[in-house]
Amino acid sequence: MLNVFTLANGRLFQEEIESLEELARFKPIWVDLEEPTPEERRWVKQHFGLSIPEDAMDEDIEESARFFEEDNGELHVRSDFLIDDDEDPRAIRVAFILNEHNESLKSQGILFSIHDEDVPVFRLLRMRARRMPGLIENAKDVLLMLFDADAEYCADTLEDIYDDLEEVSRQVLAGNVTDNKAGEVLSAIARHEDMSGRIRRNVMDTRRAVSFMMRSRMLSAEQFEDARQILRDLDSLDSHTAFLFDKINFLMDATVGFININQNKIIKIFSVASVALLPPTLIASLYGMNFQYMPELSQKWGYPFALALMVLSAVVPMLYFRKRGWLR
Repeated sequence: MLNVFTLANGRLFQEEIESLEELARFKPIWVDLEEPTPEERRWVKQHFGLSIPEDAMDEDIEESARFFEEDNGELHVRSDFLIDDDEDPRAIRVAFILNEHNESLKSQGILFSIHDEDVPVFRLLRMRARRMPGLIENAKDVLLMLFDADAEYCADTLEDIYDDLEEVSRQVLAGNVTDNKAGEVLSAIARHEDMSGRIRRNVMDTRRAVSFMMRSRMLSAEQFEDARQILRDLDSLDSHTAFLFDKINFLMDATVGFININQNKIIKIFSVASVALLPPTLIASLYGMNFQYMPELSQKWGYPFALALMVLSAVVPMLYFRKRGWLR
């Protein structure tokens, strides 16, 4: 899918392109390609003179492969954006190419973005740009505001994790955590730990991208200050993720502690039961010897007497254990 974004009266407007002729009617500052087809790549090549690299979506992690500037002045940035999906949380790689030397658009330039699926941060920026005239003036503003929206998206996700962990904390600290409840709590904690880790990685990646833009000397004084503010916002998220990791570790330890307590209760019951059954076992073993001169064996009441003695020898220890509180 190929979408172009143009500026009109300080607002950002989106148009979906379905032919090369339709593309030629617009002078965009942002061209977004979501799962581009070979035909859409050809349109971009013919109209803008830009060849989209085949390795644009490679999962490289070294900085030199993700942030670089071509000899012709094109700026290449490959950054990850978070998707907070309950079923499948993940990060989406987006390749940006900032072309500032497009004569048809004079000084505005064009930002090209290539990705494989819809990115929530892109939707967030589009809504902002429609509601706030003057927010975006050129292609560099689009890229900066995308990173700013990414920081806000991460902050919103952290707030959701905070709320969920508060509920988990109430369940754990209320006590009487059953094994089934403990399993649910551990599953929730694991999901939040995974998402917190993804947020921390995403924050680190965005920080590297913004820092690269600042080092490239391509930003105006106002844009440079905006970039510094984005970095400050990202730094503030670091402390929140660190706190969440500490809280998650505490809740994990507390939940595992309750599981151990429940297991100890079960083991204690079996231990007490085995001790209580030792006397009747001894009596049964004694009469199992069946010596010839055991006087009660020749009596009619000998067998019920032995059974009653075994029951009594089991009941008395159980009553004693209950009185001592060992069966609780």
